[in-house]
Amino acid sequence: MTRKAPRRTAERILEVTLELFNRFGEPNVSTTLISAELGISPGNLYYHYPAKDELINSLFERYERALNELLQAADGVRNVEDAWFFLHSQFEIVWQYRFLYRDLNDLLSKNRLLETRFQTVLKNKTRAVRAVLAGMSRAGTVDIDAREVEPTANCMVVVLTYWLSFEYVRDPRHALEPENAEMALMRGAQHVLNLLAPYLEAGQRQHLLQITGAYQRD
Repeated sequence: MTRKAPRRTAERILEVTLELFNRFGEPNVSTTLISAELGISPGNLYYHYPAKDELINSLFERYERALNELLQAADGVRNVEDAWFFLHSQFEIVWQYRFLYRDLNDLLSKNRLLETRFQTVLKNKTRAVRAVLAGMSRAGTVDIDAREVEPTANCMVVVLTYWLSFEYVRDPRHALEPENAEMALMRGAQHVLNLLAPYLEAGQRQHLLQITGAYQRD
């Protein structure tokens, strides 16, 4: 039997770093902890990533690529079912890289690259949400005044960006644990879509209530 080639060290470093950042929060994870978790020397870690910011930036680039690929699907959203899948998929990516959102303000204050790149992320998200609203309007599933598109899109992006922070504040000890992921993602998608409820065609509004009813939380 042919033995599988070992994964490259740089790849393993990123995978373990992402797991630790997500579990403990980026400010609480040192490069010493990362190298210990990997079972490699600090020197080996520094050879691949000479500074902690390089680890953060590399993970952010992966997040950004995944998000931008998904956002390209915005033009294909025509109804509530499409929008639900599109938004839930966004939250899945956010969850995969949740340390970015859990520690967003702290990261932006320390990392100039993230500060500028995250502004681009917000612009891309807003552009995608506007495309969703336009597509649903053309399909007749949404009836929204042109003057309301921009503020509605901005509100949807605010929830997309800060939903996990809201979940964390409500239950700091458990909200970001893996076993709570599915419900957190569902609630996030639900609350973003609820912003569209006043503009939905009656049948679409009823469908929204049906597909989100199971994820209500007091």
